[in-house]
Amino acid sequence: MFTLTGTDGQPYSSAVRGTLGGHRGGKLYGRLDCRAALRAIARGGYVKHRVFFLDEATAIAAGYRPCAVCMPLEYALWKQTR
Repeated sequence: MFTLTGTDGQPYSSAVRGTLGGHRGGKLYGRLDCRAALRAIARGGYVKHRVFFLDEATAIAAGYRPCAVCMPLEYALWKQTR
C-alpha cells in the first residue's frame, strides 16, 4: 500500500503508486526523479514533509504548484496564470 495525497490535501491509502512527489511546506509537486528534490532528500529534512500524488490534476486540485526545476513548462504556464 502507498500513502497518497488527495484533492482535499488529506492522505489516503492506495494500491497504486503515485506518479508525482511533492513538499507539503512548499506546496509544490514534481517528478519523482527531480534533481532538486533528490538533493533535498539526501540532505535530510525534506523527507518528513514529502507527499505523493496519483497525477498532476490531483496535485493541482490540492493546491500545489509545479516544480520549476523538473517541470519548467508546467511551471511557466502556472506562473502566467497567477
